[in-house]
Order: sequence, then C-alpha cells, then structure tokens
Amino acid sequence: MLYLLKRLAVLLASTVVAAVAVFAFMALLPGDPAEIALGVNATPEAVAELSARFGTDRPPLAQFADWAGGLIGGDFGTSYVSGAPIGPQIAERLGVTAVLVLGGMVIALLVALPAGTFAAVHHRNPLGAAISAFSQVGIAVPAFLAGILLVFVFAVQAQVLPSGGYVPMAEDPAQWLLGLLLPWLSLGLVQGAVLTRYVRSSVLDVMREDYLRTARAKGRGRMGALWRHGLRNAAVPVVTVLGLQLATLLVGAVVVERVFVIPGLGDLLLSGVATRDLLLVQGVVMVLVAAVLVINFLVDLAYAVLDPRLRGAR
Repeated sequence: MLYLLKRLAVLLASTVVAAVAVFAFMALLPGDPAEIALGVNATPEAVAELSARFGTDRPPLAQFADWAGGLIGGDFGTSYVSGAPIGPQIAERLGVTAVLVLGGMVIALLVALPAGTFAAVHHRNPLGAAISAFSQVGIAVPAFLAGILLVFVFAVQAQVLPSGGYVPMAEDPAQWLLGLLLPWLSLGLVQGAVLTRYVRSSVLDVMREDYLRTARAKGRGRMGALWRHGLRNAAVPVVTVLGLQLATLLVGAVVVERVFVIPGLGDLLLSGVATRDLLLVQGVVMVLVAAVLVINFLVDLAYAVLDPRLRGAR
C-alpha cells in the first residue's frame, strides 16, 4: 500500500510539473493567437478585442490557472481557429490513437515473446542466430518506412488491403479492421524487432542463474524450468522496455497516422501546428505527456506484481 501511495504521489507531482512545462513552452512561442487568427491586415482594435475574448491579454499566471483548472474538469478550452471546444475533439481522436497503439503493441508482443525466447534458448543454433540478425535489421527500419513498404506490397502489388483511410467500427467493423491492419503491422513489427532483442537478452541472463540450473538438476527440462522459474524473473526488465515502447508508439503514431490518413491525435496535433492553433496544440501535447506518465505509473505497478519484494519494501 505504501508503495502504491508513493507511486501515486510521484504521478501527481510529475503531472503538475508537466502541465507547467507545456504551458510555459507554448507561452514562449512568438506570435499573438489573435493576430494569427485575424491575419496581417487586422486593425489593433480588432486584435485587442479578440485577445480579450481569447483571454490572452491577461497575465500568464491567470491564464495558466484557468487552463489548469479546466483540465481538472475535462475542459481544454476553445479552439482559436474553429471556435469549437477542444475537449471533444481530443476525446474522439484519443480513442483512435489508443486502438492504433494497443494494436501495434499486441503485434509486437506476439512477435517478440516467442521469437526472443526461441532465440535465447537456441542461441547456439543457426536459426536462433538468424532471428537475432533479422531483429537487428528491423530495429534500423523506421515505422513510417515500414508502413510505406507494407502499402507497396499489400495494397499496390497484392491489392488485398487498403492503402489508407479510416472507417469507424460502428459503420463497418470489417472495413475498420482491414484499414488498421497495415498501420498495426508498421508499428508492431518495428517495435517487435526491438523487443525481441531485449527478450532474448533477458531470457539468456535468467538461463545462466543458479536457481535455473538447480531446477534442471532436479529433473525439469530446459523449457519446463524456464517456464516454471525463469520467465517471471525475465519479465521484469522486459516490462521496463515495454513501457518505454508504449511511449515510443505514441510518438510513432503521429507519423503513421499521416501515412495512412488516420484521424488520430497525431493528425490533430499536426493540423493544429499547421493552423497555429496554439491552445489545441497545448491540449494535445498535455494529453500525450499525461499518457506517458500514466504508462510509467502502470509499469511501476507491474514491478510490484512481478517482484513481491517491492510490495513489502520500505
């Protein structure tokens, strides 16, 4: 319980610091949102009137207090460009990005766990060495390049999957699934290659431990001893990498959404940057930062589940 409370305190403190940093960074960017919205030919009176309506003519501390107070209640403010509430836009896009990231991570796990374990158990065999070599090549391939290659193979040449676009699941579940297969693969295969290396290294370290040799000396086979005694210990460093990869997938999704024309948070962020909608960009960045902090918090909880010593540590 004490461990959980400490982690919660760290999460809350980190969120506050992140909110201050995001607001400060956006406040330092040059240009008045009112001037940008009205254009270069706007009169000073019109700019002053719109600044008063946006609230950007107030002191920065007052602006931050209003923005942070709105965040607590789920209110991200109103777009400077469209005049629409930002919160519903982020909520709608966040669901799309979450499905994209989770699907990519599932594929990464399906690739990395068996491949990394096999490569570790058979590290002296040619097949195990080949898996390690292929994973090293996969690490060097960016997600957007993997997406372009997958589009060329499966959409242009084979013509079995759509090259882009997004259909909501409520409209057509089959088309929704087909439209997400290539984005999932482009994210999952690259991250799966990275994770395979860590799984292989972690399993190899566990296989050299004395307790695993003792288990095998008692009559258990190599895979039986590894399954019963080794994989849980091997999972601790892998969970660390998994948390980092989830954060990486959030960043990679920004580019992949553009490649496959998916209306997620990344697409919304880039649209806000293109139109200089600073409050929208500020809200999206804060959501992404908060998501990374929550992922780190869940990783810390996973440590306590995998390693019972942390639950009783003072």
